[in-house]
Amino acid sequence: MRMSKLYLPTLKEEPAEAEIISHKLMLRAGLMRNHASGIYSYLPLGYKVIQKIEKIIRRHMDDSDAQEVLLPILQSSEIWKESKRWDRFGPLMIKFKDRKNREFCLGPTHEEVVTDLLRDEIRSYKDLPLNLYQIQTKVRDEIRPRFGVMRGREFTMKDAYSLDRDDEGLDESYQAMYNAYTNIFVDCGLETRAVEADTGAMGGKDSHEFMVLAESGEDKIAFCTNCEYAANIEKAESLVEKRTVNKEDKLEKIHTPGAATIKELEKFFDLPGEDMIKSVAYQADGEAVLALVRGDDELNEIKLANYLDVDNLEPASEEDIITHFKSSPGFIGPIGSKGVRIIADQRIENMESGITGANEKNYHYRGAKVGRDFEVETYLDLRLVREGDSCPSCSGKLEIKSGIEVGHIFKLGTKYSESMGASYLDENGRDKPVVMGSYGIGVTRLVAAAIEQNHDDYGICWPLAIAPYQIIILQLGNDDAVIDKANEIYQQLESAGLEVLVDDRKERAGVKFNDADLIGIPLRLTVGSRSLEAGVVEAKVRATGQELNFELSSVVKETTELLAKIK
Repeated sequence: MRMSKLYLPTLKEEPAEAEIISHKLMLRAGLMRNHASGIYSYLPLGYKVIQKIEKIIRRHMDDSDAQEVLLPILQSSEIWKESKRWDRFGPLMIKFKDRKNREFCLGPTHEEVVTDLLRDEIRSYKDLPLNLYQIQTKVRDEIRPRFGVMRGREFTMKDAYSLDRDDEGLDESYQAMYNAYTNIFVDCGLETRAVEADTGAMGGKDSHEFMVLAESGEDKIAFCTNCEYAANIEKAESLVEKRTVNKEDKLEKIHTPGAATIKELEKFFDLPGEDMIKSVAYQADGEAVLALVRGDDELNEIKLANYLDVDNLEPASEEDIITHFKSSPGFIGPIGSKGVRIIADQRIENMESGITGANEKNYHYRGAKVGRDFEVETYLDLRLVREGDSCPSCSGKLEIKSGIEVGHIFKLGTKYSESMGASYLDENGRDKPVVMGSYGIGVTRLVAAAIEQNHDDYGICWPLAIAPYQIIILQLGNDDAVIDKANEIYQQLESAGLEVLVDDRKERAGVKFNDADLIGIPLRLTVGSRSLEAGVVEAKVRATGQELNFELSSVVKETTELLAKIK
């Protein structure tokens, strides 16, 4: 491709609206342009990267015996109501009515569609297993679109759906997708880590996220320094300490004027937060819930919501706190709370007594004891893990890093098949629900994640496998000999099956060098009067800065050999 004919509107300045490096570089390098908040048009260079990623995905999905289909973006409300997700998916779903007043949505995902498609087609165990995938546009009405394509309202996703006879079959399908995903990300030139994850709105029992480690990542992952344990912070657990905290036997009401936070209470009592019981009030589908964690811990709302199995979990308002606790924020507690479900973190079980709110402004209890002064419904893991916590699988310590989710796989089980009536007859003629799995890769998000992991101060450093072009030739000056030689090398490399971009624009050398660094083509070849006089072409590897001279007589051979060494 000749840059004189390429639609490539690069920018010198950083766009004011861009917050993270991938967003800045995708705009500056002319990969995309903003259409509306969270919605983008992809330009030729950006779309070539997307196509490269899709090609890698298709190869590995096809190798796993998955079959490609194309499902509708426009989806009827009936199937979503059958699965009971029409309301549960919440405001992320864009809903509307057609001219005949029928309800539809723009598909945020396709579990319902694929279940509806196949429930009348699969009749016998002989029809299973089956795995269908697509690469399709998804639409989610993000409350705050940001970070470019990281958190967009319209995006491209590869989603696959496995259908099996039983859990053993699902395990095999899940492992096949796990392996395929691992290979996909390796072939894209990315360093990823698979971590245990929460199933969220998709439901099901098990799931893994594939994370690209990057400082800009919105997600936090915890992983052990000593073993293979790794989990999203929403799912991560740590070893429960078997230590007794506080041994006061007497319950005493203490006047604590103005001490409404754990930090203020630590100063007031001259005690650490681990001696205190933090009470966090919620409304769970209209029901009052009080969650208890140790004062030095933070509550994990995802874990609480999963236990409660509710559609809507919200922090209690000041009015709710007055209604249910006759108190004010900062002074609520479990003692005397009536008509409230009390759920406690498992570390509370080890506390013989603690300091907690007295449900009266400016008062706390000291010596509060579970079982004597108040009861809890259950103990479970409710806390967010912290750096340095002990690994739940071994004696190692947990580290916490930022990551970008680029893939997510789920064991759905029979969640959708039972609610939507997708069943088959087994070998004995018995009717059984199909066992399903769901597997997604954020294709456009993967573009941004690759940039976050592969860039420098000058621009993008594409991994070779997903670079829009493998080679860029810089034609310096307007000398006929330079133009002819650059064109000759361009044609020779293309004839050898290589992907080549030649900068034949009538621009200054500095502009060409800067643009080459910005758009991040893996190998740069420079043809100028000086190099021609020396009988060489100057070569530079974008990612490492390695510089070499290729003899004019062996440019194709040396270029091919060097590309084979570039990742």
